[in-house]
Amino acid sequence: MEKLKIIGGKRLEGRVAVSGAKNAALPILFATLLSQAKSRIENIPALADIQTTLKVLSALGLRANFNEDNHFIEVDGEPLHSIEAPYDLVRTMRASVLVLGPLLARRGEAKVSLPGGCAIGARPVDFHLSALEALGAHFIIESGYIHGTAPKGLKGNRMKLPFPSVGATENALMAATLAEGTSIIENAAREPEIIDLAKALRSMGAEIKGEGQSEIIIAGGSSLKGMNHSVAPDRVEAATFLCSGLITEGSVETLGISPDFLTSALDELQLMGAKIERFSNSIRASFQDPLSPISLETAPFPGFPTDMQAQFMALATQARGQSVIRESIFENRFMHVPELCRLGAKIKIQGNVARVDGPSPLTGATVMATDLRASASLIIAGLAAKGETNVRRIYHLDRGYEQIEKKLQNLGASITREFDK
Repeated sequence: MEKLKIIGGKRLEGRVAVSGAKNAALPILFATLLSQAKSRIENIPALADIQTTLKVLSALGLRANFNEDNHFIEVDGEPLHSIEAPYDLVRTMRASVLVLGPLLARRGEAKVSLPGGCAIGARPVDFHLSALEALGAHFIIESGYIHGTAPKGLKGNRMKLPFPSVGATENALMAATLAEGTSIIENAAREPEIIDLAKALRSMGAEIKGEGQSEIIIAGGSSLKGMNHSVAPDRVEAATFLCSGLITEGSVETLGISPDFLTSALDELQLMGAKIERFSNSIRASFQDPLSPISLETAPFPGFPTDMQAQFMALATQARGQSVIRESIFENRFMHVPELCRLGAKIKIQGNVARVDGPSPLTGATVMATDLRASASLIIAGLAAKGETNVRRIYHLDRGYEQIEKKLQNLGASITREFDK
């Protein structure tokens, strides 16, 4: 097992290229299930979750070739000889539930392991099912699998989501492209990743209007051609690098991403006192003393993203005063707090609210990553900590960040990947 060793106290400065977005690439890859033709997707990040997705597509019968050096994938939509995504492949990746919509639309049947051991009701997987049921699908849950059927095919209908779930919107959007007639998704998620999926589907010939708004209209069709699309940049990765520069009192510019992808995050950084420079295709954040505390609440787009909460909490440890962070999306998104406290952070949790007192002098220690974004928060804190920090269980990190240690090295960080004995 590997770890990251960080010697803190190095000021980060320079430019860093932002990779393609994992959260956009995964649904776009699953959307290739909708067509029998060949597809080409560019700007694909080399991540563990991408490899898992390709294994799922392969298990279903599709042939996919990943050119990691040039960051593109070619997928042949034939043959599709299976409708089952098995547990061994999907147990580590919640996004695997996104095969439901495309398989039901194309084959009228899908069998998918409950992703990550997720129990229906505890997570919004039921939002996916209710949306697809509105199109005529039927589901049974047994032996840890979701088994869906649509023997008469999917029929266009109105789908009203009880919460603007990104995954449920993506599943409904993909399924509706092959449904008979017009479908409308109400209370749809508005995230940039939804917009990117709609663009990818439109390259296949799908008729979609309203992506990025709370109502999306899809005119279903009998078939789709192959996809030709380039994945949007990763806004979460960009925010991670901006926070990394600021916590080291440095200045970092993220390349290849529009400020429009990060409006709420950039607004918070400005409120903290950082100097934010917005360019057409890049963002620069520069430290200005002192950093002020923040008060934020995670929310669906255009609100503050839950995937950036942990990184901003790490940065808040160096603000002068008490920051208040409310997590309203996921119930277990504060698992990084005990590990940040091991580094010297002063954080108290009351329900879904974390209060961060700063500035706290951070000291290197061995810490354990509990999930993907928690991993990033520990790296950010380690960059500012005095001495050596070792971040263990970085397989979480490799699910969503492409060669993060090399990118940070190029900015001046002392960070190396080592074997963890």
